[in-house]
Amino acid sequence: MIAFHFPPQRGSSGIQRTLQFVRRLPALGWQPLVLSAAPRAYENVGPDQLDEIPRDVTVRRAFALDTARQLAFRGRYLGWMALPDRWVSWLLGAVPAGLGLIRRHRPQAIWSTYPIASAHLIGLVLRRLTDLPWIADLRDPMIDASHPTGRARRRAASWVEARTVRHCSVAVCTTPGAVRSYRERYPELPPERFRLIENGYDEAAFAGVTPQARAPGPLRLLHSGIVYPSERDPGPLFAALAALRARGRIDAAGFRLVLRAAVHEDFLARLAEEHGVANLVEIATPLPYRAALSEMLGADALLLLQAANCNDQVPAKLYEYLRAARPLLALTDARGDTAAVLKGCGIDTVGPLDDSIAIETVLERFLDLVAAGQAPLAPQEAVRACERGARAAQLAALLDEVVTQAAKSSKAP
Repeated sequence: MIAFHFPPQRGSSGIQRTLQFVRRLPALGWQPLVLSAAPRAYENVGPDQLDEIPRDVTVRRAFALDTARQLAFRGRYLGWMALPDRWVSWLLGAVPAGLGLIRRHRPQAIWSTYPIASAHLIGLVLRRLTDLPWIADLRDPMIDASHPTGRARRRAASWVEARTVRHCSVAVCTTPGAVRSYRERYPELPPERFRLIENGYDEAAFAGVTPQARAPGPLRLLHSGIVYPSERDPGPLFAALAALRARGRIDAAGFRLVLRAAVHEDFLARLAEEHGVANLVEIATPLPYRAALSEMLGADALLLLQAANCNDQVPAKLYEYLRAARPLLALTDARGDTAAVLKGCGIDTVGPLDDSIAIETVLERFLDLVAAGQAPLAPQEAVRACERGARAAQLAALLDEVVTQAAKSSKAP
């Protein structure tokens, strides 16, 4: 299992997908070997989830550097040093480390996971060198109309994506829209090349986690996780906050938007100042994972941001939000997969991310529902259907399938 996002890294909800597969696959007949990156490559590390890695799971952390932090001179570096991503140096350490794991443990399959494209490059090389069946966990589309930016980066991402989907045994996506998009872009490949294993939440992670105590003060609307300047642009939301304050609907004594572990803190602080809402917005530092879950469970309300250019994606955080059973406001395109998940759960407190007037309307309604205790929550049966146990069972079945098919192909005349 080739995964850049893995403990002790912090700050990415994508860690949970790999970690929970690693925890659950042994009970389903599959013993994982993990090939990850040396912790020096991570910007944010902590020990809080290391004890969740089963002790009998082999983890190999190969040499890797972050070009922007560790190979730059006075903050600058040559563009090709970060293609297809800033961690391409991981390839140099991971390929020999992966070959060593394969020779020593004789695994039956390779699995690699995005959103670090270099993980699929490593999977591709190991597949070509060993001929093992390979599942490429694409998660979300690697390239779309607005991502990545820059001609060289788009060309590199397109190159990696095309070779990944053509050489892997199966490519896995996390949303129906992503599966549909890939089948349309690669009509020459069999439709069954692209499969769906959605994200989810881990019930065991919530065990023993109590809601953070509610402190006196303003209503706190929490966004937990990265706020991307484009894909989760809060500019129109900040404009809506300014308009609501101008009408006397909210003020600093009664309302606070909390952006926890947003990563782009300086950008967000400037944006809040530009809109004149800095006293309504709290830019909060990251928390250990279970502390972040505690904050979600105790929040007055939760916020999800997802732009229309991500309609084929569903933030992994959404499933933890649903499990937290707190009022949820989603600013996302009504035509996207994120809105479809919410609609299926009976949550209608949804508005567009890019329209400040519409946000003003939906936010005002949402705050009224929260105050009255009438904000819609997902039914328990819908929430339980999103638990990661079912997702791990899908992956185990897919591993069985690709290994069986590879064995049949090797015996064919």
